[in-house]
Amino acid sequence: MKKKRSSNSEKLKKIARNEFAMAIAEIAIERKIDEAAIYEAIQQALAMAYRRQFEDSLDPDKHYLAVVEEVSGEFKILAADILAKDEETGEATSWDEKKMVDVTPAGFGRIAAQTAKQVILQRIRESERDQILAEYSSRVGEMITAQVLRMEGRDVLLDIGRGYGIMPPTEQMRGEFYKNNARLAVIVKEIAETKKGQQVIVSRADKALIAKLFEREVPEIAAGTVEIAYLAREAGVRAKLVVKANGEGIDPVGSAVGQRGVRVQEVIKELNSEKIDIIPYSEDMVELIKACLAPAENMQVVYDEGKKHAEVTVVDDQVSLAIGKGGQNVRLAAKVLGMAISIKSASGEVANMTTGEEEYEIDTYEGLERDTREALVQAKLTTLADLVRFKEKITQLENVSLSQQRLLLEKVTEELAREGEGKK
Repeated sequence: MKKKRSSNSEKLKKIARNEFAMAIAEIAIERKIDEAAIYEAIQQALAMAYRRQFEDSLDPDKHYLAVVEEVSGEFKILAADILAKDEETGEATSWDEKKMVDVTPAGFGRIAAQTAKQVILQRIRESERDQILAEYSSRVGEMITAQVLRMEGRDVLLDIGRGYGIMPPTEQMRGEFYKNNARLAVIVKEIAETKKGQQVIVSRADKALIAKLFEREVPEIAAGTVEIAYLAREAGVRAKLVVKANGEGIDPVGSAVGQRGVRVQEVIKELNSEKIDIIPYSEDMVELIKACLAPAENMQVVYDEGKKHAEVTVVDDQVSLAIGKGGQNVRLAAKVLGMAISIKSASGEVANMTTGEEEYEIDTYEGLERDTREALVQAKLTTLADLVRFKEKITQLENVSLSQQRLLLEKVTEELAREGEGKK
């Protein structure tokens, strides 16, 4: 009877081992994981588990390794004489494979099963992450709909369908608040290396988001009969886009705006009321510059194509309109056309000079250091209006020197003085 029980026990073990091997093979196929890599990881984990559990009784002259039989699923812990060690780490680099001894302890099967399970789950997670990253790396530049899960510090964690996306402060829209479960249109920006490894970075601030939204709402843009020739944006505040017709009898601005503004309003709604200026394309650069500086009128433009510079003379009562609040109008005009623009009053006084490379209003502040700029962008304080509204945050910014804080507070004080004069 004893022999029969022993025989039955062996049969059950054999069945269990065969099931183990079949399960590994099935996981490898379904999850697209290299089967050999799974076994290699299990063997390494088993050897580490053995060394950790029997650390006090290990022979320092022996190397301990695990072997898993891929066909049967049977495992063994083997000990071999060390032939050579790494001088720096003391780790065995070679051992006597011809004289290995089976030292598998009784009852080690439970530990082996738990270890194998952990390794397999870890491999599945890694495989799924790699597949997700591979999928989204081929979708960089696409617009997708994502759902807000939660805030992680200043980053927004979003469900992007298969996996998660991260939206750092630099990719968030100014003045936008992200509520849990809110659904948003985002651009797949890049696959970036972070403290948590490679992650999918998504954006609401990228100008490509506006282009994709118009492509979704305007059939003519999707079909290519109307194209967005130029586009510039200060996310959450304002954007300028120049639209061009690729056929006769097509009104590019009318197509983009839609009947009673329904198309552009859908885009504005998705962007939380961000203002959008839609400008008709012109082959005449002088006329295009004037159109980009609207609503200002009665301008004289001297354009130097070689220097990519426009000198614009504006009547005195139109200067503020050409420049815009905080220089935004001329800054976006320069950015959308890729040129420097100088605004002069009729009296000849230079009222504003913009290079076209300024991304935010704070980029026009003379003496602003790079670290300070990055801290302001992270805190979403990119305009003078932001600094005035949240002036108490200036002294709380990290990595900002006292001299830089004074520079910003002086800007705030000057603006408050101007507002006070205007109310008199």
